[in-house]
Amino acid sequence: MTFWEKLEKLDRRIIYAIITLAVVLPFFFRMGLPISVSPEVKAVYDYIDNLSPNDVVFISGDYDPQVDAELTPMFEAIVRHCFEKNVKLVVANVYNPQGVGLVEPRLKKLAQEYKKVYGVDYVFLGWKYGASLLIMKMGQDFKSAWEVDYYNTRLEDLPLTSRIRNYDDIALVVDLTGSGAYISWIYYAYVQYKQKIAAGITAVMAADSYPYLQAGQLIGLLGGLRGAAEYEQLIHHPGLASVGMEAQSWAHVAIILFIIMGNLGYFMTRRKK
Repeated sequence: MTFWEKLEKLDRRIIYAIITLAVVLPFFFRMGLPISVSPEVKAVYDYIDNLSPNDVVFISGDYDPQVDAELTPMFEAIVRHCFEKNVKLVVANVYNPQGVGLVEPRLKKLAQEYKKVYGVDYVFLGWKYGASLLIMKMGQDFKSAWEVDYYNTRLEDLPLTSRIRNYDDIALVVDLTGSGAYISWIYYAYVQYKQKIAAGITAVMAADSYPYLQAGQLIGLLGGLRGAAEYEQLIHHPGLASVGMEAQSWAHVAIILFIIMGNLGYFMTRRKK
């Protein structure tokens, strides 16, 4: 049996083993593959980077465990950026109550890392029934819309939220979602109140969101793990998204090589016959 015939009949378990190594090894041995930054991700970074320390960013973590791997790295990168710039943060889960368990512990951990004070530098609101109605009411009276935070403290009693009247006191809303929730923010916050909005969405949804970006209804966009990795590069804090992109890239390289080798084996064997 010739080399090409052996290659054509290569045991699939060997292929699976090589793909597995291509995915796993980058998590232990960083190869430093470059990640170029897209304009839509840079736009979100620049907007937050130009905010003053007293400005407020509202982040809505409207996602569940199914898309945690793509959206949590975005959340962590944006929170890090805000804390580094001393921008105030209000975090909630407007559309998805499952996001509370994903967002709240990570927010606490990052606040401890950056030595931020709850109620002064950041506030967590959790989830409240209402969704679209809640978004509209925030444009009229923020404190009556939410009333209390996740820990049942009145917003009037927290220094940060006591000064927020409506969207006029919120510099940016960032919606992180695995659904079309960001469109509701456009309808009810941007169209009615001209609130600045950015979105972080899964890669499979990214193509659908570009019309909103091109129309100026979104100031910027983070799409999938790639978008999160780009933001990590901008804040000079590579994390799981950057490692994940390396693993993904090397897996793609391995697959492409197998396709080339398989075709070579097929044509060489056919030529011999």
